[in-house]
Amino acid sequence: MEDQLLTHFSLPAPAKLNLFLHITGRRADGYHHLQTLYQFLDHGDTIHLAKRPDGVIRRGGGMASVPESADLAVRAARLLQQAAGTGQGADIRVEKCLPAGGGLGGGSSDAATVLVGLNRLWGLGLGRDELAALGLQLGADVPVFVQGRAAWAEGIGEQLTAVEIPCPWYLVICPAVHVSTPELFRHQGLTRNCQPITMATFLSGAAENVFERIVRMEYPEVGHALDWLSSFAQAKMTGSGGCLFAGFEAKAQADAVFLTLPRQWFGFVAKGMNVSPLYQQAGFSV
Repeated sequence: MEDQLLTHFSLPAPAKLNLFLHITGRRADGYHHLQTLYQFLDHGDTIHLAKRPDGVIRRGGGMASVPESADLAVRAARLLQQAAGTGQGADIRVEKCLPAGGGLGGGSSDAATVLVGLNRLWGLGLGRDELAALGLQLGADVPVFVQGRAAWAEGIGEQLTAVEIPCPWYLVICPAVHVSTPELFRHQGLTRNCQPITMATFLSGAAENVFERIVRMEYPEVGHALDWLSSFAQAKMTGSGGCLFAGFEAKAQADAVFLTLPRQWFGFVAKGMNVSPLYQQAGFSV
């Protein structure tokens, strides 16, 4: 009964980090096989959803530079509406915090939060796996945000195995650079034949982000930021974007480095999380 009375709410759309990223092959359709390890952050966008009885999906806020037809949050709502055959609609407002092209999964996380949120707001009762399958139609990163667990991922990123890993404090740096994921995947210098590894191999430190070398060449500013952060701790690039991260045992350590961040770069300190902040909201269990 309580869910039937819901008309609106606000939910987090958290950032993610790829703690490593290898490409192990390429499919006939052009998609790449990969291995990666996802972990969430307690930092991200906020999605405001309000139920409409007229079937209209209407956007407010978000990225004005992105056409509504290409906005993943809007596309997620329309996909769910069509798949469920519901006549309900929604007003969607995205408070953006995560930069585009940063590799933090902002658009994918927004889409996942819309799927999970509207599933409840509309009273559809779809399961987590069903929502994740819909999310995969929007992007390879969407399912992990729907499932809500830190995960070892394979396939094109949709084969997920939940993991429990240490949750350090991260300093994340975002140079003012938009890195194009399609261009990186098309780059002739990209390593596409990594040997599959295990979690033990990752924990031993023998893993990398295969995009890092390409991004250093094509986006020198990212390389400068990576070198700066590496002087304090082991630094890595996340996903196929321009954002970088380093882990610290204590928040005070991360904060101290953050205070010395050069002014030309944006950054923040956030806690690593094995359960998405989305599922720490009342009524959203993992």
